[in-house]
This record gives sequence, structure tokens and C-alpha cells, in this order.
Amino acid sequence: MNLEFWTMSGLLGIMTAVLLLPFFSKRIEEELELFLLIMGLAAVSFSHLWSVHLVQEALWEPVKITAAVFVAGLLFRGLRNGLRRGVTALTRKVGYRPVVFLTVAGLGLASSIMTAIVAALALAEIISALQFPRKYEVKVVVIACFAIGMGAVLTPLGEPLSTIVIAKLQGPPYHADFFFLFKQLGPWVIPAVLGLAVCAAYLKIPGAVSQAGLQEDRPERWADIGFRALKVYVFVAALVLLGTGFTPLVERFLLHLSPSALYWINMLSAVLDNATLAAAEVTPKMSLDMLRYLLLGLLISGGMLIPGNIPNIICAGKLSIRSREWARVGVPWGLALMLIFFGLLRLL
Repeated sequence: MNLEFWTMSGLLGIMTAVLLLPFFSKRIEEELELFLLIMGLAAVSFSHLWSVHLVQEALWEPVKITAAVFVAGLLFRGLRNGLRRGVTALTRKVGYRPVVFLTVAGLGLASSIMTAIVAALALAEIISALQFPRKYEVKVVVIACFAIGMGAVLTPLGEPLSTIVIAKLQGPPYHADFFFLFKQLGPWVIPAVLGLAVCAAYLKIPGAVSQAGLQEDRPERWADIGFRALKVYVFVAALVLLGTGFTPLVERFLLHLSPSALYWINMLSAVLDNATLAAAEVTPKMSLDMLRYLLLGLLISGGMLIPGNIPNIICAGKLSIRSREWARVGVPWGLALMLIFFGLLRLL
């Protein structure tokens, strides 16, 4: 058996572990960043792709998004009480529909600068202030997380997925810069975020207004902000290593798939973090068309279930939303969006 066989076998084993173990092991899910870092180190070793440049990239690429998460977290901590009071006053003055529209559209579009993590924290605060029935608020949260997850991709500051995609495409032939994803996906993502905001604003409130809505578990502490920034740093560094380590596997198997097949395969993102899948799949050898199918598939399906992306995980945790509650809303909305976008991609 030749070296390539053992390399591919090892990488397939690592990819299987990355995709399945966090889903079945609560301990690994809780320590996901460290687990992915170990898997990234193993993948690069199996691929024999270690270099000084890779080490520098793994150390440097996470810095910008980590700093953005940390600074935005500090600012948000100081503004959270004012945000709650402002939402309550605005709702009384103009009604809930404009507030819901502005929340979903504003956080969805701003998440690319304020980061998806801080946008999700702001969403939890706003929902806690609305005080509507739980069933209605769960729908708003899920739709808003679709918007945040999609909007955050527009800059490398928004979320780990966009950070890792830019890192992998910054060389030839794309030479991806800060606005690369905005130019490629903006015409798709921005109308989708605004459409989701309109849909959320016109949801019907079931029953009478009550106080039995979602409530945030506890305010942010200084330690929470610092620890979250550290976890983001480790997470992105791990994705850089995984992305490089899986290169032989991607070039051997995924490049031969059609864009449509890859789009639907990426519904795996509903149960597996979409940034991890992006790290495993994206390569500069893909065409722009294939990258567009790949990324939109990841972004949309990532909102369907709680593990799919970071905003889902944060909001579900802080507002105590159960997996079944999320799935009842996220799965039908996600499937509808997948079908709509697939039709548009094929048409345009």
C-alpha cells in the first residue's frame, strides 16, 4: 500500500471524527475548540503540509476576529441596559412589528461588523425585553439567527466561517480581500436578510400578550467576554489547520462534484458547525460558481438546527430554547430557503 492510501485513509478518519464525534459526545461538544485544534494538527501531519507559513497563518489569522469579538463584547456590556430600555420604549411608541423588522434586519446586516457573536447576544437582550408569548419569540429568534448567520459572512470579521474562507482564498487565483465575500454573496445575502426581517415582522402573535416569554439566563461577566474571545481564537486557528490538512482530500473527491450536489450535501451544516465544513471543503481550485453554491448551502442550512452555527448556539443557550422547539421552526424555514435559493442559483 502506497503513501497516498495511508494519507487518504488517515484524513478520512479525521474528517469522520470531526463531523460525528461532537454530535455524539457531550464532552467533545463542550470542548469543541480544543478538539478541533488537535484534529487540525493531526490532519496537517497526515498531509505532510507543515510549513513556517502555515504556522504563521494559524497564529495570525484569528487575531482580527478575536479582537473584534472582545472589543464588541466590552462595548455591548456597557450598552445592554440602555438597549433594553430603548427596545421597551420603542415598542410602546411604534408597535412590535417595526421593532421586530429593525431587530432582524439591523442585526443581520450589522453582524458582519459587530460579529455574529455580539449580534446574537444583542438579540437575546432584545427578545428578553419584548415580553411576548414564548412560541412567538422562539420563531423570531430562529428567523433572526438565519439572518445573522447569513449577514455575518459578508466580511472576515463577521464569523469564523468568513474568516477561514478569506484565509483560504487570499492567494491566487482569487486574492480575496476584505470585501471579497461582500462582492460575491452580497447580492444574495442582503435581499435574503431583508426578506427574513419582513417575514418576522408579520408573524402572528398567538394568544394574548403575556409576560411568559423568553428571558436571558444571566448578564455577561468580564470573564465571559475574555474567555469567549480566547475560544474564538483557538477555534479559528484550528480551522486554518483543518483547512490546509484536508486539502488532498478535497482535491481528490469534492472538486469532481457538481455545484448542485455540493449545495445539497452541505445540508449537513444543520447538525455540524458550518465553519468546520467550510474549512474542510473550500479550496482556491474551486470555481466562483461552485464556491457560491457551497457557501450559500452552508449558510442557509446552518440555521436549521441549534448546532449549525454560533448565533443559534448562543441564543438557544442564553434563552433556554430546546432543540425540538428550534427544529419546529428552523427545519421548515431552512428547507424553504434552500429550495428558493437553489431555484434562483439555477435560474441566474
